[in-house]
Amino acid sequence: MAESLVKEHVSSKEKIWTRDFILICLANFFVFLGFQMTLPTIPLFVESLGGNDRLIGVVVGIFTFSALLIRPFAGQLLETKGRRFVFLAGLTIFILTIGAFGFTTSLILLFAIRVIQGIGWGYSTTASGTIATDLIPAKRRGEGMGYYGLSGNVALAIGPSLGLILVNMISFKELFLICGLLGAIAWISASTIRYKKAEPMAIAAKTTKWNLYEKSSLQPSILIFFISVTFGGISTFLPLYADQRGVTGIQWYFFIFAAALMTTRIFAGQLYDKHGHKAIYIPSTILISIAMLLLAWMPNNIVLYIAAICYGLGFGALQPALQAWSVEKAAANRKGMANATYFSFFDLGIGFGAILFGQIGYFLDYRSIYITAALSVLLSIVIYIWLLIRNKQT
Repeated sequence: MAESLVKEHVSSKEKIWTRDFILICLANFFVFLGFQMTLPTIPLFVESLGGNDRLIGVVVGIFTFSALLIRPFAGQLLETKGRRFVFLAGLTIFILTIGAFGFTTSLILLFAIRVIQGIGWGYSTTASGTIATDLIPAKRRGEGMGYYGLSGNVALAIGPSLGLILVNMISFKELFLICGLLGAIAWISASTIRYKKAEPMAIAAKTTKWNLYEKSSLQPSILIFFISVTFGGISTFLPLYADQRGVTGIQWYFFIFAAALMTTRIFAGQLYDKHGHKAIYIPSTILISIAMLLLAWMPNNIVLYIAAICYGLGFGALQPALQAWSVEKAAANRKGMANATYFSFFDLGIGFGAILFGQIGYFLDYRSIYITAALSVLLSIVIYIWLLIRNKQT
């Protein structure tokens, strides 16, 4: 009896913050920091090369579609070639392509490099999440993944603002080389991780059949598509729109958004565990809709910052709730594919939003981008209510 209690106590105290877990968090932070610094600056770079809003949307969006298409192959390679190979290969591609931006003088070449960069991003982000899962004790996986996710959130809080500050002080070439250096730091951290070998067991049997989505996760995945469309509009065109409106505080927008996002994630998970997605979806989407309409109006910095708070609170609560819903009904051996389905729709929304809003910005104006984004969120509310009625009937 005493021995079993000791074992239970030891297992409950399994460490999350091991050497290798710290290294994967550091690698995730630095690669996301380099990436986030380019989110608001790539559109400015395209504009400096003579591109219009249509081309900005395509250059930004094609990266996401490239990453989306590569994820199923990345999942297969993680089991056949191992975690180290996929992660380091993805980071290498990311470093080389982001550094190459600074030497690019052609929009066609930039487009091609973005496609290749998406491959590196798809490999590295798919691998890093899997590696983190390997390193976290099973009984503390939720807690550990929260810490791991926070490393990306901190990068989100710093990266866009830092990129916008630096682009006013140094050249685009120097900026992109700095982003590549951050990726190199991530590579060094990743190279020193002691990776667990994939267990052969039934993995091969499960991965030989190419099921590219999990049916039970389709409903929340479809909903996140309409929500993540808004992110494509913000990350791509907000700096240009703010400049057009004479609003000078855009550097602080991304910091305030990330701070609000991290704040809401402290209690959103507990709220979902107690009351489910019904307690979160409608309030969160209303906040996001308000944020989009405030951005469409945006007469000054104060309104911009209020929009950042509304968007951060709404998106911060909604995104993890929909992800939890997406794996809720999946079989144990399909949890990974449920997550893959969810993030595929997430990526698809961002890429589609960037391309769609590029056309809207070109033919109409930037203000119309955020009105359309608000309509996308309102449409998701209609779909959500219809799904609730449909699920109740079945």
